[in-house]
Amino acid sequence: MVGSYRSLIELSKDNSRQRKANEAKIPVEMDQETAQVLFREGAIMVCLDVPEGTEFGIDYASWTVGPQFKGIKMIPPGIHFIYYSARDKHSGEIIPRTGTFIDFQQKSVVVQKWDDIKEELTEDGVSADDVQRIRDNLKDLDRFLGPYPYDGYKKWISLSNFITPELANKLQPMSRRISSVTDFVSEVSNTQSRKTRKLSNNTNNSVKQDGTSTEKNSEESREENAEPTSLKEAESKLPDMKVREESKIQFSLIPKQKYPPGSSPTEMTKYSIDSSYALESILRTYYCDNEMGILGEIQFAFICFLMGQVLDAFEQWKNLVHVMCTSEEALKNHSSLFSNFIGMIHFHIQETPEDFFVDILSENNFLTSTLQEFFSNLDNLPSDSGLRKRGLKFRDYLTQKFKWDFTSEPDDNAPTVVE
Repeated sequence: MVGSYRSLIELSKDNSRQRKANEAKIPVEMDQETAQVLFREGAIMVCLDVPEGTEFGIDYASWTVGPQFKGIKMIPPGIHFIYYSARDKHSGEIIPRTGTFIDFQQKSVVVQKWDDIKEELTEDGVSADDVQRIRDNLKDLDRFLGPYPYDGYKKWISLSNFITPELANKLQPMSRRISSVTDFVSEVSNTQSRKTRKLSNNTNNSVKQDGTSTEKNSEESREENAEPTSLKEAESKLPDMKVREESKIQFSLIPKQKYPPGSSPTEMTKYSIDSSYALESILRTYYCDNEMGILGEIQFAFICFLMGQVLDAFEQWKNLVHVMCTSEEALKNHSSLFSNFIGMIHFHIQETPEDFFVDILSENNFLTSTLQEFFSNLDNLPSDSGLRKRGLKFRDYLTQKFKWDFTSEPDDNAPTVVE
């Protein structure tokens, strides 16, 4: 019934996980009974015409597509991250990764087809009749569907449990495609705008009443077409570039003003160190109905970075983690939020591949110095605080596992390594 992936897909390298199947009540450990439940209640994603050799992944697992691959079956209901990278038809090189979050419903059948021009999976051109035909022929299609990699499901739940369908829809780009490469478009620069106006003026004024061209306009034309004599001049002639709006992930904006309007100098100094005002602004602006949403956004950014290979998502992850870790005043009013944050960041540290982890640590010592501030803030809570106890237990774990010392504060304000 389940079949083996290996006859359909050649196992590649990668590993990752996903979320709750609340309606189907699917447990997180696979056995024969669970397999039967997934077979009856799980979702199916049909992927038509995916080129052989494409890297295809769902959650923590990815593979290289074989010639018979038609999709994934037995997907636990809930949010999942689908991603893929095709191969260039000429060079054979893997092209940039594309991904999307999909909220799979119980027993649902999602059908997407490969677009050769855009090199992506899309629902465009797939009609309701097409979906129904596939539903009617699932028995024939079953042998071409690989089973969901259930051994990673428990970890995926831990990685994405704060990402609701509403949050995923809110954060995803308008195109519904998350690309590892930023999609830029050019817009007319000021220099080019002036060029256009000059060209318009030249058109109106280039001919005298006797029909001859003016010498002035000829000189201006030569000047515009002349080779630039400096880097600054060359850059001024280049078009301005901006990110294509429909491709942008809709992340929350971190307030540039760190302190409340009308703050005294003392308050300005305080909130330049304590990010509580910035955190409250984010919660009020984006997550007024559910403060845990910010944890979902941190998870969303982490997944986009870890599996989607989106560097901008890594920057958002760092920014939000820094805001959380440096919000001392907010600890008193959002103890549940910070308690869940500790569990989440603990899991992120556990799941980060070693090469990424080294980058996170080495880049301005980001993680250790940020956590140092967090633990210092927790130390200021009452000794009987549950949040303080949970945080300091996390600190002890990091000290034991990675030999980080958060108790001393050297000149560079970063934890030292215990010899």
